[in-house]
Amino acid sequence: RRRKKRKKNQNPNPLFLLLLLLLLLPHRNLSYQYFDFGPRLPAMATGGGVSGIGGGVIGGASDYFHSLATQTPHRLRKRVLATWTPEQELTQVRLRSGADMKRKLQWYDLMALGIGGMLGVGVFVTTGYVAGTYSGPAVFASYIVAGISALLSSLCYAEFSVQIPVAGGAFSYLRVTFGEFIGYFAGANILMEYVLSNAGVARSFTDYLCHAVGVNDSNLWRVKVDGLLPGYNNLDFPAVALILLLTLCLCHSTKDSSMLNLVMTVFHVMFFGFIIVAGFYNGSAKNLVKPSGMAPFGVKGVVDGAAIVYFSYIGYDSVSTMAEEIQNPAKALPLGIVGSVLIVCILYCLMALALCVMVPFNMIPMEASFSAAFQQIGWGWASNVVGAGASLGIIASLLVAMLGQARYLCVIGRARLVPSWLAKVNPKTGTPLNATLFLGLCTASIALFTDLSIVFEMISLSTLMVFYLVANALIYRRYVIIGGSPPPNTLLFLFLLTACSAGLSVAWKLDAEWWGVPVFGGAMIATTGFYQLVVPYVCQPDEGWLVPFMPWPAAISIFLNVFLMSTLKLVSFKRFAVWGGLITLFYLMYGVHSTYRAEEMGLGSDGGDGGGEIPQQNSNSSPVQQNVHKLEIQMQ
Repeated sequence: RRRKKRKKNQNPNPLFLLLLLLLLLPHRNLSYQYFDFGPRLPAMATGGGVSGIGGGVIGGASDYFHSLATQTPHRLRKRVLATWTPEQELTQVRLRSGADMKRKLQWYDLMALGIGGMLGVGVFVTTGYVAGTYSGPAVFASYIVAGISALLSSLCYAEFSVQIPVAGGAFSYLRVTFGEFIGYFAGANILMEYVLSNAGVARSFTDYLCHAVGVNDSNLWRVKVDGLLPGYNNLDFPAVALILLLTLCLCHSTKDSSMLNLVMTVFHVMFFGFIIVAGFYNGSAKNLVKPSGMAPFGVKGVVDGAAIVYFSYIGYDSVSTMAEEIQNPAKALPLGIVGSVLIVCILYCLMALALCVMVPFNMIPMEASFSAAFQQIGWGWASNVVGAGASLGIIASLLVAMLGQARYLCVIGRARLVPSWLAKVNPKTGTPLNATLFLGLCTASIALFTDLSIVFEMISLSTLMVFYLVANALIYRRYVIIGGSPPPNTLLFLFLLTACSAGLSVAWKLDAEWWGVPVFGGAMIATTGFYQLVVPYVCQPDEGWLVPFMPWPAAISIFLNVFLMSTLKLVSFKRFAVWGGLITLFYLMYGVHSTYRAEEMGLGSDGGDGGGEIPQQNSNSSPVQQNVHKLEIQMQ
């Protein structure tokens, strides 16, 4: 019986299937061009061969395996820490898409994209669970703690997005600062976060849509296939239909998609307002202190709850990927990124308070908490309104997330870390058509078969890791000359920040009373203050929006992100380690060789010139000033 049960649980890993699909995608020439990483040889004239690929298909494959066996260490040394200047990202690399994305968005479009991307299903899923398990009525304080961490991370994103206004977001920021592999690692984690969370959110759309129309069992709208393994046998066709519909919308026009999101976001904020007003109208302040006080699980419960509700803030980083489509990025990007986080934090806190004043925290159900709360106060009709509003929020957040994931993949394709056809921008629509279609199909395939609720904590871990790296990159960029020898004092400072937070995390896990807070928190403050006094800026941009009071916001962001990561379950770190191993293997087998051809040998991964060789930052070549001037005219 045990052997049968063990065999039954050996389900295929959707992450592995997604990676395998990317590796096996056919090229337009249906040959081994992806694997031709050696020098190009003359075409063979012998019969039966396929010319142009190092003498034929067999020659191309043999070149690849020969390079994999003999050249990988050398190419790793050349590529892992290779960096680019922002000017190169904005010009030569960007030209590889073949066409520019159309600059049609305004600041209010970005604000709506940020709000719509965050105001999804997270607040409906996590609030009741955190209130009953961790924070009690003080769940609003958990949202404040998580909001502060998200706000500090958004400040780092805002400065980078102004200084490096490309669609690659964190991938481009880290590639410019820390080199190719760190950028690739972050980009792969971002794509995993987007694809899996989008698939999970799309499946939850079916649940809330059923509640909106009065259907209690959402599995009635799913098709059960007995021949498939448990957990993969409930086919969710409504989720697939939603993803495909949004994919077609995003392929057509970014501006039209933004207008659709703007309309949905306005109605969704009005829906939030209804819940807040109705909750306070029917609630009682006494429910905030009974039966066990406002924070029955103590401050530790509030902070542990913050790591879980942080999932509700995921989505504002999508705004940074719109940098190539906004008309005035220097002003609109900081407003859209930081402003949306502030507005969403206020709405979340009011929503949490409204729930807790309606019903005592120990009577709030873990699932569908807002709908159940309205039923308990006699407003049963309002539960259907909650289902409709949540469905609308899911559509808006899914639209924004799918818009962001396609632009990440497009820019990763420009770097030749994935097949180059994913980088192409359609000249007619001005959208990354190939990347949008590819990720839309991947997301729909996963949403059709798999319930991914078990990996939501791993998604939070991956997101916090990327935010942690971006905060480190901002300090490094401000205090270190990129391309030169990194001064040990900055690296030591970043290490000490991480060590202080890790020390506090260990003390927190061991329930060692409160001595860890003043010891490690004080060490972080002292270290940051000393660093600010003795280490001067070496990179202070003259123009554009800058994070004030550096290095404090980035240092606190590092401290909080590491601490919040430590509160997640161990199984999330195990899954993250498996995913990290898979993407590292993909880099060793494909990415490093493809980028070596594109950058070091001046060859594109599709067999063309790939836009030519791009000199690295420590090269003696200067940026192409004509392209910079052209870009400045476009931005104006």
